Amino acid sequence: MTDLLLQYTPISLDEMSGIRLMNRIDTKFLTTRLRLEELLQRAKDDYFIQEVDGMRNMPYFTLYYDTPECDMYIMHQNGKKTRQKIRIRSYLNSGINYLEVKNKNNRGRTKKKRIKIEQRHISHSASIDFLNHYSRYKISLLSPTLETQFDRITLVNKNKTERLTIDTNLRFNNYITGETLLLDRIAIIELKRNGNVFSPIKDILNQLRIHPAKFSKYCMGMVLTNDNLKQNRFKCRVQTMKKLNIID
Repeated sequence: MTDLLLQYTPISLDEMSGIRLMNRIDTKFLTTRLRLEELLQRAKDDYFIQEVDGMRNMPYFTLYYDTPECDMYIMHQNGKKTRQKIRIRSYLNSGINYLEVKNKNNRGRTKKKRIKIEQRHISHSASIDFLNHYSRYKISLLSPTLETQFDRITLVNKNKTERLTIDTNLRFNNYITGETLLLDRIAIIELKRNGNVFSPIKDILNQLRIHPAKFSKYCMGMVLTNDNLKQNRFKCRVQTMKKLNIID
């Protein structure tokens, strides 16, 4: 896949600064690594690829926080449309960390607030002030729950109206159960845009029969590494992953 990514025209972080899409509509798609390569081949004339220090497939680390009762997970499991996630996102190649609060409203729009932090924890005063302002949950109840690592490709359409992120080599580490899991056959595609603007990738996805599929890394990581959680809402997604031969 490395040779395929080199066929794309690169775009720098500075050039992408105007495409932040912090208030956006997200649509996710689930497919296999093999089908992903076909998609990348077809999309290369319509998209730039983000390049940082010569890298086009960047390693990411995310640490999710939750309450002892896993309230943020349960909100999703119970089908609540208005919900929140709290996480630390780390860009491993640059060493930059952000504390983020993601809110989804009942119209399906995602709003994200974040601040840069020095280390991967929320004990310092700036983090606490930030969470006091934006978190729905008491800080004293929050603790690390699930760690994820993955590699991300970021594409930007030539009109610079949308971003497409593609995550592979997904790894989970559950802080509650101690269970770990590697999903090296999966590709998670996420289309991020402000409203229903034209998207070149939509036609390609349709041609390849890659359809929208809800997939929360946090929730699926919890489901696949903690059998004790209520998980009725996610059983169909687990079955979809089995049909695609993503998990055994």
